[in-house]
Amino acid sequence: MKRPSEQSLQNMVAEYQAVTSPNVMHQLEQLAAPLKGARVLHINSTKEGGGVAEILHKFIPLKQALGIEADWEIITGNQEFYQCTKGFHNALQGMRQTISDKLLQNYEQTNRENAEKLHEKLKEADFVFIHDPQPAPLLNYISERKGKWIWRCHIDVSRPYRQVWKYLREWVTPYDASIFSLPEFAQTLPHPQYIVAPSIDPLSDKNCPLPEREIKNVFSQFNLDPDLPLITQVSRYDRFKDPLGVIEAYKLASKLTPLQLVLAGGGASDDPEGEAILNEVKQASNGAPNIHVLLLPADANRTINALQRASDIILQKSIKEGFGLTVSEGMWKGKPVIGGDTGGIRLQVINHYTGFLVRTPEGAALRTRYLLHRRDKLKDMGMRAQRFVRENFLITRHLREYLTLMVGLTSGDVERISVGSA
Repeated sequence: MKRPSEQSLQNMVAEYQAVTSPNVMHQLEQLAAPLKGARVLHINSTKEGGGVAEILHKFIPLKQALGIEADWEIITGNQEFYQCTKGFHNALQGMRQTISDKLLQNYEQTNRENAEKLHEKLKEADFVFIHDPQPAPLLNYISERKGKWIWRCHIDVSRPYRQVWKYLREWVTPYDASIFSLPEFAQTLPHPQYIVAPSIDPLSDKNCPLPEREIKNVFSQFNLDPDLPLITQVSRYDRFKDPLGVIEAYKLASKLTPLQLVLAGGGASDDPEGEAILNEVKQASNGAPNIHVLLLPADANRTINALQRASDIILQKSIKEGFGLTVSEGMWKGKPVIGGDTGGIRLQVINHYTGFLVRTPEGAALRTRYLLHRRDKLKDMGMRAQRFVRENFLITRHLREYLTLMVGLTSGDVERISVGSA
């Protein structure tokens, strides 16, 4: 990843000071001081699509701005590799999955080949962050490693399908530490575990302030009715995001309250199921008035920003969710969020305060109608939501916790968290 110029790095620090405070950036500079010059490498399986890539696009330059030699590489694989890792993802979130020996052998061979390509970088790095199951075996193929290796799990693994977790656990066990988003996601492992929630970048195209004309433009761009209330869910087309449940909630709510729904999502190169789910969504929405199913390109960040700002309510009716960046994104824009009562959404949506937690389409429809008929409560809830994100889910907090983790691993001042069961 190309390193920004010194001037652009200085400008970046100044911009974050403006949106947070000088004290926040000063704290980061103090934490980063003992890590200056450290070589830090992040590895995942895609540069575009999904929350991990979104975080890393800004995480790396921020670390560089603090004097850390940060870099980011991706591993690549064939269709069988992504079929296997999608199976891992589903199994870790509780689905019963049978993954053949052939797929597992391909998974291991793919990691072996990627380890050969990245060997020198991996060997010489002071810290290596491995994101999710896709690159988990890399550590096994690097001899005489220099630095600390951390496995970062972004998935809801509170109740994994045990047969698959038992297999993956063998690859994760040798790591120096692991990171989970919530305490209930952590598993019994023989190394220190950290709880670090993800974050959004307030300066990114997806979250920065937009001119009013750009927000209004989405109504004509996607044939939306400016006179109808708008509810929006932004997410990949994935069963765990429950887009079919969102459509059912809309149909129930719209029987009594005129409104329109946008389902906006894109694909990810490491998700082979997306197209099939999108087709199911299109079939379910066929003939229903005012349902807009959008397939957006990976770089449509300002469009998503404008859609969220144009919306009255943001939905994220997931049935499993590691965190759900779209929740904080919507809250940052002053919108109440109606979210699934699961995983990382519970960390962001404080029920009846920053939004509502629901478990059924009927519940989502009820809360949608409630807010649309009580505009004062909708506005107050949105203001509280924005403040809650500012205090808890911006990238500066996220980076502070990563820096603290790195300093702790360097000094050896860590304690193991004993939670979960084997």
